[in-house]
Order: sequence, then structure tokens, then C-alpha cells
Amino acid sequence: MHIDIITTLPKLIESPFSDSILKRAQAKGIVTVNVIDLRQYATNKHRTTDDYAFGGGAGMVMMIEPIDNCIADLKAKREYDDIIYMSPDGQRLTQSIANELSLKKNLILLCGHYKGVDERVRQHLVTREISIGDYVLSGGELAAAVVADAVVRLIPGVLSDETSALSDSFQDDLIAPPVYTRPAEYKGWKVPDVLLSGHATKIEEWRHEQSLERTKQRRPELLD
Repeated sequence: MHIDIITTLPKLIESPFSDSILKRAQAKGIVTVNVIDLRQYATNKHRTTDDYAFGGGAGMVMMIEPIDNCIADLKAKREYDDIIYMSPDGQRLTQSIANELSLKKNLILLCGHYKGVDERVRQHLVTREISIGDYVLSGGELAAAVVADAVVRLIPGVLSDETSALSDSFQDDLIAPPVYTRPAEYKGWKVPDVLLSGHATKIEEWRHEQSLERTKQRRPELLD
């Protein structure tokens, strides 16, 4: 998979890709993440990428021309499955969307900033808008990192145990069950006996029951 991330703050987003799973995925050659400084595509000497909003009002707006120039340059090099704008009013990111995007080959993630992008970017240049929650961040960089992490970890070969991602919360619309590790008893707090039984069928039944109960308690809307 190839992911291009367009941003005016490249240093802000580089850190999440230089450690842990995302770093290993790139080292294995499974994923390429390219962080692109939008200011390279500005058309004046000050490398301006934002301007005042027509009609007035507080806040600046990201200009269409640098974004169009950048996307056009990228599209000249490869064909993209999706050009995604990170926006608080976009489609809410879910595990099913992450699963879908993990099957793609080439993605662009466009990070908004200030009061957002010129509406014509949304109308004519992007193919999809994604939000990571009903709140506003200073920019789309952290949201883009979240999307990339959620997607990349699902690609075969990224995790050392590929079945691990299949048992994550939300994969089957349920919250994951409780997990325990050694010691089996600590300060009188014991691991459930079934997990120590070695009986695979009973363990799976217990985990499913726990997932159902935890989902009912914490996220009952998932069961709808």
C-alpha cells in the first residue's frame, strides 16, 4: 500500500510513522508512507497556502490552488483508489471502514487546517471525507495518523500474528473480552479458572459471552 499525506505541518505527523507497527510495516516494504509539505505547491514567494474567507468571518481558509497543484502532481505518478479529506463532519471512522481501506492500493490523506479547505476542494478534488469523532482538532494531521494506523495494521504481514487483528474490538460488532496474563494470582485477584483450563472450546465460549456482556454494558447500540 502507498499512502500520501498532504499537510502544511509535516513535522507534526512524522513521529507516528517512525516507531512501532507503522515503522515495521514500512521497513518490511509492505507500506510506503509519504508526507508531503503542501507549501511546496504554493505559487508565491511566501509559500502561502491559506487566505481570508470570502464574506468575512473569523479564521483562515486553505486555498484551492496549492491543493489542486499537489493532487495533480501526485495523480500524474499513480492512480489513487481514494483521495480522503480529514474533516470533523466527514463519515465517522469505523472498523468496517478501516477494513475496506486496508484492501486499497493507493490513498491520499488531505489534512485540513484553520477553518478548513475551500469548499471547491471538497466538491471537485476529494473522493471521500472521514472524521475520527465529533470534535474539532487544530488540524487533520493527528486524524490522518489515526486512520493510517487503523488501516495499516490490518494489512497481511504487518502484525506478527495476523489473527490478532481479527479478534479486535468491533471486528464482529462486539467489544473485545477481558484479557489476562501472568501471574495467575496477584494480591488475591485471580484469573478466571476457565482461562487456565486449557479447554479451547470452553475458553472461546467464555470469551464470546464476555464480549456480549461487555458490549451490552458499554456500547449497547452496537447490538442494534
